[in-house]
Amino acid sequence: MAGIVGYGVFVPSYRIKVEEIARVWGDNPKSISKGLVVNEKSVPAPDEDTATISVEAARYALKRSKINPEKIGAVYVGSESHPYAVKPTATIVAEAISAAPELTAADLEFACKAGTAGIQAVMGMVDSNMIEYGLAVGADTSQGAPGDALEYTASAGGAAYIIGKKDTIANFETTYSFTTDTPDFYRREGMPYPSHGGRFTGEPAYFKHVQSAAYGIFEKTGTDASDYDYAVFHQPNGKFYLKVGKKLGFTSEQIKDGLLTPFIGNTYSGATPLGLASILDKADPGNKILAISYGSGSGSDAFSLTVTDKIDEKRDLAPKLKDIIENKTYVDYAIYAKYKGKLKMS
Repeated sequence: MAGIVGYGVFVPSYRIKVEEIARVWGDNPKSISKGLVVNEKSVPAPDEDTATISVEAARYALKRSKINPEKIGAVYVGSESHPYAVKPTATIVAEAISAAPELTAADLEFACKAGTAGIQAVMGMVDSNMIEYGLAVGADTSQGAPGDALEYTASAGGAAYIIGKKDTIANFETTYSFTTDTPDFYRREGMPYPSHGGRFTGEPAYFKHVQSAAYGIFEKTGTDASDYDYAVFHQPNGKFYLKVGKKLGFTSEQIKDGLLTPFIGNTYSGATPLGLASILDKADPGNKILAISYGSGSGSDAFSLTVTDKIDEKRDLAPKLKDIIENKTYVDYAIYAKYKGKLKMS
């Protein structure tokens, strides 16, 4: 059975508060904060992108796994903000962690669920004994147009998972996916910012897919919400996250540890992987976890995992997400706009 051998996370240290963005656009910060359940978000520095975030997260995952990187047979990086249109991020990550060249590597795209798609691909390769270990990363430096609602949540961060069969800290029981052609969010080639369907992104897109994936894995495993100690979902904002948890029958205690939007915003492909890492940072052996991603376009991947007794041995070998999040420096809108490239030369 494939499982998580090591995991690592990285979130840029710069932050901008909701109040600062609202000040520029004349919005009510209290209304924004309450409506989206977000207080501040992470901001990548000028020298930070999906590649650098992925490398840092992957290096931490290696520390926890305690494996030789030359044994990694596949590297997949899921993102919708790869730094190059033609040049894989995955090869940069593989080289940076000293993986051997005898591997397969690729970049994946499926809006915010590309990271979990990579996890599924590696799971299959490990389960079939094609490879001994594989690395899957979900990371983004997401974009929101100036003055758009997305600007309050679109942030940066990522998580990496090394998957194998030996010395696992959490084992995958199964995975289940639900996918349809629902174009709620899109960005054409060359466009700097995405477009979204407003309220359409809720019920027919996010909620339909996350709930369908959850019900599918419940049926597949013969479980329901009460069988899990923790659950984490994709979080375009905190409001959707809390609402879908309630719809599925989870209590606030089961889902609170995976909710990161209030502190770092929506990290897109990194959102569910980071939420899962936050749970692994405190979970006990035997705990059962449900993790569900969501990507516009649209689809959800669901995973059922059980934590092993190796978690206590490996957890402190790399920085925990909480410690990384608490290392922060606030910037004003001018610096934020400069770092995000929102200032265009004529």
